[in-house]
Amino acid sequence: MPELPEVEVTRRGVAPHLEGRTVRAVVQRRDGLRWPFPPQLPATLPGHAVRATGRRGKYLLLHFDHGTLIIHLGMSGHLRVLPEGIAPGKHDHFDLVVEGPDGRQVLRLTDPRRFGAVLWHGAGDGELAQHVLLRGLGVEPLEDGFSGQLLYAHTRGRGAAVKQVLLAGDIVVGVGNIYASESLFRAGINPKTPARRISLARYEKLAGAVRAVLAEAIVQGGSTLRDFISVNGQSGYFQQSYFVYDRAGVPCRVCGTPVRQIKQGQRSTFYCVVCQK
Repeated sequence: MPELPEVEVTRRGVAPHLEGRTVRAVVQRRDGLRWPFPPQLPATLPGHAVRATGRRGKYLLLHFDHGTLIIHLGMSGHLRVLPEGIAPGKHDHFDLVVEGPDGRQVLRLTDPRRFGAVLWHGAGDGELAQHVLLRGLGVEPLEDGFSGQLLYAHTRGRGAAVKQVLLAGDIVVGVGNIYASESLFRAGINPKTPARRISLARYEKLAGAVRAVLAEAIVQGGSTLRDFISVNGQSGYFQQSYFVYDRAGVPCRVCGTPVRQIKQGQRSTFYCVVCQK
């Protein structure tokens, strides 16, 4: 599943092709993906310019003067910017045709497993932050509001394992399975440790690790394990830097102990029993 770095890589890739350009057409090749496509989009978006692009957690945001298009890549989705006229493939479900000084281009959403989403939040629907998919999200891990103090303060009464708390998204948003495993390794914290038992000093170290891991992943184009490619069709290569994720049975890069794999909340967790206490 594309996580925060992959969505941010996508946002940075599409921004120069969308911002300031006017929508000329919307093409919806099926009724929807995880949820139905907003039926009004083909009528309400053409003629309006994309004012800015944004991201909230794993949601890509395209801001217009009359609302915001919310895009989620689901389990297997990706966006590409293509010249107009390229025939769609089997899994190409949604096109946004935009026009700028250099002509027309197509923002195309490809989603083989169809767990993605394209939704609309109109200007008259209230604050975007109160959208049902956004209102419960925690702070952004790459912004100033995220810190070890925040993690410590919000976990005093939480007995769940620290990795599960990171994935929950209500304290900090967008730290998915891959990057939670990698961050906990760098911080030296066992993913099974109850969140309330971790000290402030260790949370400060974890917050720094989360920031570093996510920033490095963005620079390296994210992770490509199965389906993710960037806007220009290139794969990410952060997976080459993994310390523990998807390395079960392989010697730890630090101590040589075989990396262990367990299940937490039906998700695979990878960690080193020696380096992480």
